[in-house]
Amino acid sequence: MSRSQLPVVGVMIGDPAGIGPEVCVRAAASPELKSQCRLVLIGDRAILERAADICGIALNLVSVTDPQDALEGDAVGVLDPGTFDPASNRFGVASAQAGEAVLEWLRLGERLGREGKLQGFVLGPMETASMKATGKVHDMDDLQPAGTFMLRMSGNLRAVPLSEHVPLSKAIELVTPERVEHVVRLVDRTLKSWGFKQPRIAVAGINPHAMFPEDQDKIGPAVAAACADGIDVQGPLVPDTVFRQTLEGRHDVVVTMFHDQGQIPIKTAAFEGACTVYVGLPFVMLNVPHGTAYDIAGQGVAQHQSMLSAIRTAASLAAGRPIAA
Repeated sequence: MSRSQLPVVGVMIGDPAGIGPEVCVRAAASPELKSQCRLVLIGDRAILERAADICGIALNLVSVTDPQDALEGDAVGVLDPGTFDPASNRFGVASAQAGEAVLEWLRLGERLGREGKLQGFVLGPMETASMKATGKVHDMDDLQPAGTFMLRMSGNLRAVPLSEHVPLSKAIELVTPERVEHVVRLVDRTLKSWGFKQPRIAVAGINPHAMFPEDQDKIGPAVAAACADGIDVQGPLVPDTVFRQTLEGRHDVVVTMFHDQGQIPIKTAAFEGACTVYVGLPFVMLNVPHGTAYDIAGQGVAQHQSMLSAIRTAASLAAGRPIAA
C-alpha cells in the first residue's frame, strides 16, 4: 500500500497543561507509524514544539490547513486553529482557556471525521476541571457524541456497556430488549466494518449466573431477534465467566449491562494498551485510558505507549484490519 492510500489519523493533543502534548510528540516520533497511517496532530503548534523540547525529540512539525496535505519525509502535520495563547499556559493548572482550546480542537477533529477527511481520530487526555471551567461542560459524558456507545478494548478482550456513568439502579432500568438489540446490531455492523467477517457477540446477563427471570425477559428477546437475522450472538451468558471465555477466543466482544461489568475485566487484563472506541460514527474515534497527570506534566517522563497503541488501533480499524491480541 502506498503512503497516499494509508488512512489519515488525527490526534487531538489533549489538555495543554497536562502530559497530552508530550505523549503525542513521543508517539508521533515512532518510525513504525509511517507504514500504518498519515498522522496529523490537532492543537497548538507552539505547545507541541515545547513538548518536543522537553522530551528531547527532534520532530519536524509542519502547519497544514487540510489533513490531506501531502508532507515529505519525516514531517508531521499540525492543524492549529491559532486561537490558543500558549504564553498563559501553566503546567498542572486547570483553566477555562485550556478547556476552551480542547473543545475547539475536539470539535474540529469530529467535523473532519464526519466530512471524511479523517478516517481515524484519537483523543488525548482531557482535564475535567478545565472542561467544566468553560461553563459548557457539566459532565465529561457530555462530550460523548450523540447516539454512540463506548467499546473498550485491550488485546482480544472487547466490551461495550449499555450505559455509562449512571447510578446502578438507573443502569438496570436502561436494560430493555430494544436497547440490547440496538447495541447488538450496532456492534455487529461496526466489527464487520473493521474486518471481522462474522463477529461473535456475547451478551452478559444482569444478575449473578444470569439466573433470574429478568435476565431472560430483558435480554432473551433481543438475542432471538438478532439471531433470526443471521447475527452470531449468544446470551444472556453468565457474567463471571464470559470475559474469561472471550480471552480464550470464544467470543469477539461482550455487550455488558452496565459500565463496571466490563470495565473491571478490561482494566485488570491489560490497562496500558487499553483504549475506548466510540461506535456509531462514520469514522473511527477513540481515546486513551489515562488522564492528564498534572503532577508530572512538563517533566518529559510520561509513558507514551497508551497513545501509540491508540494511534495504531485507529489506523488498523480505519483500514479494516481487526486488532488481534
